[in-house]
Amino acid sequence: MPAQPSHNPPPATPDALRADARENRERILRAAREAYALHGIDVPISAIARRAGVGVATLYRRFPTRTSLITEAFAEQLTECSGALDEALEDPDPWRGFCSVFRKVCAMQAADRGFTHAFLARFPDESSYAGERDRAEEGLGLLIRRAKEAGALRPDFDVSDVVLVLLANNGVTNGAGPDATAASRRLVGYLLDSFRATPARGPLPPPAGLELDRLGAAG
Repeated sequence: MPAQPSHNPPPATPDALRADARENRERILRAAREAYALHGIDVPISAIARRAGVGVATLYRRFPTRTSLITEAFAEQLTECSGALDEALEDPDPWRGFCSVFRKVCAMQAADRGFTHAFLARFPDESSYAGERDRAEEGLGLLIRRAKEAGALRPDFDVSDVVLVLLANNGVTNGAGPDATAASRRLVGYLLDSFRATPARGPLPPPAGLELDRLGAAG
């Protein structure tokens, strides 16, 4: 008798398995970034798996811990922050460099609700993320020192004031709804004017058009 054709699919090749694993990994990271941007980093792992269209077990095979997923999802943004600091330090005008970093970081914060927690949190078990964060902190301290030495930044500005700015901007962006970007720009404009060593001021970004009922919506 002639051999009957097999109805079983051919086994997946190693290259196909690797491609499938890469695709799953990218889907998980994309879903995590979307979820963190909308809801912050406390989104359950199961919700991210559903958004990615994979099982929880598949997610954990790619990212064994919640921390490993968070740090990988925000690695690009942290690198972008470090790059902005490097550019600011290369700027011959220390005040302009100082302002550019605050505008950049606060704009990123306004666009992504999870950014604040990921940026301020420490993940000691993730050495590459921790190293990049430490480098960003070091660059920020140097930028502040240069701006003070140039007589542009008020001498009582403290590095901890950076956290104060991020917390204030986080509150504004979470409460301003669809006007978050405009509200953040306006706030940063006010804050940068208050940080100057001299009273010279430039024009503020346009008003965000917020109304008092936003306070009730934010609560």
